[in-house]
Amino acid sequence: MRTQSFDSSYFRQPSRTGSTVEAPQPASATGGGIISEVVYSAGQPMVSQLLLPLLQQLGNQPRWLLWLAPQQKLSRHWLLQSGLPLDKVIQPHHINPVTTVDAMEKALQTGNYSAVLGWLPAELTEEEKIRLRHAARSGNSYGFIMRPQNESFSPDRPFSSLKIHPILYH
Repeated sequence: MRTQSFDSSYFRQPSRTGSTVEAPQPASATGGGIISEVVYSAGQPMVSQLLLPLLQQLGNQPRWLLWLAPQQKLSRHWLLQSGLPLDKVIQPHHINPVTTVDAMEKALQTGNYSAVLGWLPAELTEEEKIRLRHAARSGNSYGFIMRPQNESFSPDRPFSSLKIHPILYH
């Protein structure tokens, strides 16, 4: 699994003294949102292990959690086992995978959602990434682009990785 953050500038907040404070804060505390991409392999259960704690925390906010997963339907049983609030999770039915990016953009802009998770079949264009980044900032929301890893193996290709920026811990 590989994650990539498209914009980490929300971690840099100017202080009153003019210096930069490098402390991670939730999107609601910074006045801006963030978009992250999670590239996963179907056989890796790590996706839910990495995202669930954050989603559980976001579930405590007064806003909704939106799942745009055209190919999968959330089960009530899984939501209960995961500790996610049933009354705050929304999953629209019959969404076309082609329009998922547009739906994510509109949902992020509204500010009604703490997090918007969109399962997409392919990598986004740079223009789509910029649109989602602006929408997340304007709606003060987290956006997670969930994309399956290309299963064709190349010996030159690096292993799946998780990129953690060290500035978040100093």
